[in-house]
Amino acid sequence: MKKHTRRFAVVAGAAAAAFGLTVGPASAVPSTVWTVTPTGSYTATNSGNIVLTATIPMTCTTSSASGTMASATGNPATVANINTIGFGTSASPCTSVLGNVSTVAVTPWTVVAQDYNAATGVTTGYVGNIKANVSAGACKFTVTGKASATYTNATGVLAVNSVAGELIVSSNPAPVNCGSVVTTSTKPTFKGNYVIKASNGAVPKIVGSNP
Repeated sequence: MKKHTRRFAVVAGAAAAAFGLTVGPASAVPSTVWTVTPTGSYTATNSGNIVLTATIPMTCTTSSASGTMASATGNPATVANINTIGFGTSASPCTSVLGNVSTVAVTPWTVVAQDYNAATGVTTGYVGNIKANVSAGACKFTVTGKASATYTNATGVLAVNSVAGELIVSSNPAPVNCGSVVTTSTKPTFKGNYVIKASNGAVPKIVGSNP
C-alpha cells in the first residue's frame, strides 16, 4: 500500500510540474490594489490599423475613444470605462471586401486589470462589456464579449489582441444578409493599438500591488 501511495505521489507531482501547476514565488500572487495616476478623463487614438475579423478582415485606419480612469481594488478590477469609441470617419471609412464598414459601439465598455509586471510596467487584462453593431455592405451583425489586452506604462499603449472565442456573433439579433460569411458560429477577433492620454496630456500609469 505504501509503495502505491508513493508511486501516486510521484506521478501526481510530475503531472503538476508538466502543466505548470507548481507553487510560484510570492511575487506571482495576482495584484489586488490598482493605482491609476492620474485618475479622471482620458482620450485614446489608434496607432496603426484597427482590425475586426469575422471570417473576413474589416480594417479601420482611424479610431478614437474617450472615458474615465480610476484606481480600484480587486482582481479582476475595472480601471477604466470606455464611454465612447468610434471606428472610421466619413472621410476615412473602415473597409472590407464586402464594402465599407460601419461599426456602432454600444457603450460603456470597460478596461479590466488582472495582472501587473513591475519589471516591465505592463498590466495584463481585457476590454470587457463589448457590444457593437456592425454593417459591412449589406451584411449586418452584432458582436459581443471581451478582448484580451495589455497596457504599457512607458508608452501609454493599450494593445488589444483578442483570441478566438472571446467575442461572439449575437443570435439576438441574428446576422442579416450575411449568408455563410458571418454566422452565429463565427468567432470574431479585435486587434489594434490605442495611445492613451489623460486630460492634462500626461501618459496614465497603472500599477498593481498586493496589500
